[in-house]
Amino acid sequence: MFKLFKYLKPYWWQIVILLFAIAVQVWTTLRLPALMADIINDGIVPGNTDYIWRIGGQMILLALISAVASFVSSIFSARIGASFSRDIRAAIFTKIISFNMSDLKDFTTASLLTRTTNDVNQVQSVTMMMLSMMLRSPLFCIISIIMAIQTAPDMSWIILVGVIGILGSTITIMAIVVPKFKLFQTLLDKITLVTRENLTGLRVIRAFNNEKTEKKKFSNVNSELTSLIIFISRIMELQNPIVNIIFNGTTLLCSWIGISLLSKDFAYLGNMTAFAQYVSHVMISFLMLSMFFVMLPRANVSAYRINEVLSKKNKIAWRAKTNGQPSKTPSVEFKNVDFRYPEASEKVLNNISFTAKAGETTAFIGSTGSGKSTIVNLVPRFYEATDGEILINNLPIKEYSKTDLIAKIGLVPQRGILFSGTIKSNIKFGAPLASDSQVKKAAEIAQAKNFIEKLPEKYNSHIAQGGTNVSGGQKQRLSIARAICKNPDIYVFDDAFSALDMKTDARLREALKEITTDSVVLIVAQRVSTIKDADQIVVLDNGKIAGKGKHYELLKNCKIYQEIVKSQLSDKEYTHELKLAKEAQNA
Repeated sequence: MFKLFKYLKPYWWQIVILLFAIAVQVWTTLRLPALMADIINDGIVPGNTDYIWRIGGQMILLALISAVASFVSSIFSARIGASFSRDIRAAIFTKIISFNMSDLKDFTTASLLTRTTNDVNQVQSVTMMMLSMMLRSPLFCIISIIMAIQTAPDMSWIILVGVIGILGSTITIMAIVVPKFKLFQTLLDKITLVTRENLTGLRVIRAFNNEKTEKKKFSNVNSELTSLIIFISRIMELQNPIVNIIFNGTTLLCSWIGISLLSKDFAYLGNMTAFAQYVSHVMISFLMLSMFFVMLPRANVSAYRINEVLSKKNKIAWRAKTNGQPSKTPSVEFKNVDFRYPEASEKVLNNISFTAKAGETTAFIGSTGSGKSTIVNLVPRFYEATDGEILINNLPIKEYSKTDLIAKIGLVPQRGILFSGTIKSNIKFGAPLASDSQVKKAAEIAQAKNFIEKLPEKYNSHIAQGGTNVSGGQKQRLSIARAICKNPDIYVFDDAFSALDMKTDARLREALKEITTDSVVLIVAQRVSTIKDADQIVVLDNGKIAGKGKHYELLKNCKIYQEIVKSQLSDKEYTHELKLAKEAQNA
């Protein structure tokens, strides 16, 4: 919890004002019982009306000052707490954005969402309570005890009885409830995960008529969380009746002991009244502190989870500034690259070497799990190669700053991701300064122009979160247009044509040739027709290169490639391809 207090530093002057307001409130509030005792002893008992009016006026003035101080402290407490939580949320978001793919695997998406929202709210609530009580409750408690003892020393033992009662009940409740708070946050993560899974996979759930199974899964988690909340609430609610019993018991004791003392000296009436008020202040202060200490363990669990994210060291260290001068001619070169995922025993890539040159298309093909996507994910450094070296524009990838490297790459992932906004904002996502003509040109090359022009608002048409209001093919074409609009040195298409029909695929690749004469094009594909015309095809099998060359060369010499082509063509078409391969070889 204390590690997060560094986010309070910018608001130190507001904290000073808050503490001053609290000090004023405590002083004015604790003066009132003493003045009331004076009115009773020196005004009411002897019948001194002038004294009653004078001291009464002072009491009204002090009450007004106390109210203003309380108002000021409440405003600054809320303002500091809200700003504090805002800064923590921003820090968590910034940290998450800086994570690479391997870093994100250490946390689930549902857990990161809960940490950014619920956990921050818990820390905010306790921080606000701490700011408002860090001075108020201890001052109220200490000064009230001192003044109570000075006012009526014969009754001071009552305070000790009340404090022991409240502390005992609080410690018992904390011992029962605190272990449950960590479980509560874990279950909250779980219910967020199940909800998110069902929302994102709603089509699949309905397609397989699996609503009952998912309802049962959610119900089990929900019931478990509900049972835990009920248990915690029941134990926590025990505190109110216990405190009421202690509070009323001390009040009764004050009245009983005070009345017995009044029979000896009626002038003791003012002291008894003041003592009763001081005792109530002590009890309320301890009640507030006990509430704070009950909430603190839960906030500590939340703070620990937040610090886990904020203190997470990125597995990939980037240079602050690019070290060296990249070549002006784009290129991508892999030299004996190996890769294995963290904590995995087997390599995903083994001794991968190839060179992709400017103006050429390098394609990757192979069976599922052969390592195609892993190769292109190493290019923007989403993962770090285990061994070997990757050079971008003849400069080792580790020598680049993050900004400089990503500026050279236009990536279209397997799954087209769109953001809430407009078609234009999505296409300009990687090039915010692009003109309208550049946006339209990118859409035209990506074969997205036709469907965009048919929309009522055209390029200003709304895109829902995740692009749920457009088809898979339209989403993919907009993702391709986004990469084209960036005009990068290196285009990376990770199975980015899979949702396109054959004609659109062919037109798009033909249009790409016109704008990629000075760029490197890397394509991961499943369809042979997509990569048939590539300048270099890299055939992968179990993370190793099984063949490298052009379509007809591989068709003649690479058995794995032959099997892939044969699986996608009829016997007649395959025979024809083999014939063309022989003719190409003879030529």
